[in-house]
Amino acid sequence: MRANADSILDDFNYFGFLFESLVARDLRVYAQAVDGEIFHYRDKDNLEADLVIRLNDDRWAAVEVKLGRKEIEDGAKHLIELRNKVDTSKVGEPSFLMVVTGGQFAYRRNDGVFVVPIGCLRD
Repeated sequence: MRANADSILDDFNYFGFLFESLVARDLRVYAQAVDGEIFHYRDKDNLEADLVIRLNDDRWAAVEVKLGRKEIEDGAKHLIELRNKVDTSKVGEPSFLMVVTGGQFAYRRNDGVFVVPIGCLRD
């Protein structure tokens, strides 16, 4: 990558991609431990979720990864749009919707979306 700490911190967009990869790796490890898988979702209308966790019993959850605090609202909005668009009669309701951040505090928003710092993703 030919990058150092200063060059990564100078490019917030690039840092965000690295952060998303780190979260995807962590969630993949946790999902595989319970026989689950991780997918990316994007549809013809460009609605997307960074990660979809699917377990072998058909439970699923959608995750957005947002490094900055200012991006949480956008991530939650996309997750709610996805939940409202999915045919839950075929795939069921999501077990949860979550925005993973680089923040310090975990909480549940009024709309039901969990906001979780990456440091809270551990067994």
